[in-house]
Amino acid sequence: MNKDKFNIFMAHLATLLALESNNPNIVENIKVEEDCVEIDICSSQSEEQSEWDIPEKSSSVSKLPWEKDVKFLKAQEKNGTHVLMSAFCSVLIDPLPGEEYNVQIAAKSLSGKVVQPGEVFSQNQSIGPYTKDKGYRKGASYAGENIVETEGGGVCKIASTLYNVAVLSDLEIVERHNHIMPVNYVPYGQDATVAYGSKDFKFKNDKEYPILIWAEVIENRLYIGFYGREESPEVKWHHDISNIIKAPKYYKNNPNLKIGEEKIIIKGIDGATVNSYVTIKYKDGTIKTKNLGISKYWSLPYVIEANR
Repeated sequence: MNKDKFNIFMAHLATLLALESNNPNIVENIKVEEDCVEIDICSSQSEEQSEWDIPEKSSSVSKLPWEKDVKFLKAQEKNGTHVLMSAFCSVLIDPLPGEEYNVQIAAKSLSGKVVQPGEVFSQNQSIGPYTKDKGYRKGASYAGENIVETEGGGVCKIASTLYNVAVLSDLEIVERHNHIMPVNYVPYGQDATVAYGSKDFKFKNDKEYPILIWAEVIENRLYIGFYGREESPEVKWHHDISNIIKAPKYYKNNPNLKIGEEKIIIKGIDGATVNSYVTIKYKDGTIKTKNLGISKYWSLPYVIEANR
């Protein structure tokens, strides 16, 4: 296990043990539209040099890395799914131990899945269980208020990305659960978590044609796209954010730092209550609002090393 990633994992465990003693400071309500997670990415391949989209923050995309892949083209031909309905790229920030590998395994398992008209897609049934027998390794994942190592840890990143693609494709969401704390790779209200046997992500194909799913991980970016026979309407996310709980700061002594120096190990994220909905604009000009429910998050504390 990489030493830096192990240290990050242990820091997560340490912060979560202290959550119950957190005295939250609730601040004013805010409204967010189409907000995305801002990050700093160093990539060996610039967007100008690439044949596919390389976003610097998690967002919808239209140019995908598999467009010339022979296996993908054959799947399109077989199912008559030549039109991109929508696609989303999740930019993964500092994946915890085992997560990156498990996301790769899950993406490969997901590619080529076809959801027939009227069928309900279940992530757990489609690519689970997330066990060693299916090639998954142990990875860190949320278990209530704790982070633990479980087989298949990290597959929630597949669920979150699928959720965004399904919403952008104007499909019916059958089951979705938010994480107990915010994640750093998609905005509030746009995440989804799974736990085999208890929590699933499901959507229904309410179209009159099959939907082909394709997925691929390139470096720290997870791409998922849905293909059908017609373009999706214009879908825009909206989030009403209230009951904001400021992320507390926990300090850990590090004598190897200079006197007075501080180093952020984990960047905290405020907790909040988030009411999410989308506006959908159809080709005939009709606009519809779809409510996607309320997500409640605890704050994720900062972990800061310091030499005082």
